Amino acid sequence: MNRARIEELLAAAKLDDLKSITKVGNLLRKREEDEDKKKSVCMALCIIAGMILFAVVAYAIYKYLSRDTMDEFDDFDDFDDDFDDDFDDDFEDETEDILHSVKNKAEDVKDAVKDAAKDMKDAAEDAAEDIKDAIRK
Repeated sequence: MNRARIEELLAAAKLDDLKSITKVGNLLRKREEDEDKKKSVCMALCIIAGMILFAVVAYAIYKYLSRDTMDEFDDFDDFDDDFDDDFDDDFEDETEDILHSVKNKAEDVKDAVKDAAKDMKDAAEDAAEDIKDAIRK
């Protein structure tokens, strides 16, 4: 009877070993499937990146080879440049005046904000004193 019991225990141990081997096999298979998925996603991203790179290079070559050919017909721009120079000085003066007035307004706003902050601080301190007095009573 003792021998039958030992054989039973050996069979159970072999069954447990078989189950653990099966679990390890399943885990390895899942890991391989995950790696295959990662590889396929990586390959797809590499292909997309290659296509984008090709498109950028093709566009750069196109832009380099098809330069602006209007430079040959650019004789009339000399008159326009001289004509615009007369007005540029007026615009610069106006721009400086506007910039100066904006700076003055910004300083006024800055001072007003400082005054408002000081008033709020004083009001908060007065309120804190009132609360302290109320607690003391």
